[in-house]
Amino acid sequence: MAAGTYSQIYIQIVFAVKGRESLIAHDWEERLYEYITGIVRNKEQKMLAINGMPDHIHFLIGMKPSCCLSDLVREVKKSSNEFINEKNLSKFKFNWQEGYGAFSYSHSQLDNVIGYIMNQKTHHKTKSFKEEYVDFLKKFNVEYKDQFLFDWIE
Repeated sequence: MAAGTYSQIYIQIVFAVKGRESLIAHDWEERLYEYITGIVRNKEQKMLAINGMPDHIHFLIGMKPSCCLSDLVREVKKSSNEFINEKNLSKFKFNWQEGYGAFSYSHSQLDNVIGYIMNQKTHHKTKSFKEEYVDFLKKFNVEYKDQFLFDWIE
């Protein structure tokens, strides 16, 4: 029997619409999430949860160690960007903002993270995306500089 590679890697990915504009409309967000899920699956990764707000999205994946996270995110952003524009889903030219957040979790945290992602609409009634994102960076002890965070329209 050959030796195999066994792993358990869970990553939450967060990124925003360029300029943090609220362009993801409720009437087509589900199509977008299905499309992104298809990209993740085609790259042989496992989508565990996806949801978002008009100005940003979150998704949680089970990732194989052979996957290059930056390549996966680049492909998701590039392909979903083209999908939105080719299907004329947005009334305005759509682009994702450069950069993303990626946060790792243990298996025991998955239910909480999935619940958090699926409750985005409720969660953001009391907290802005900027507050949420900075909270993630602080919670995970990620060093950051304000000028290199997303462009915030406030």
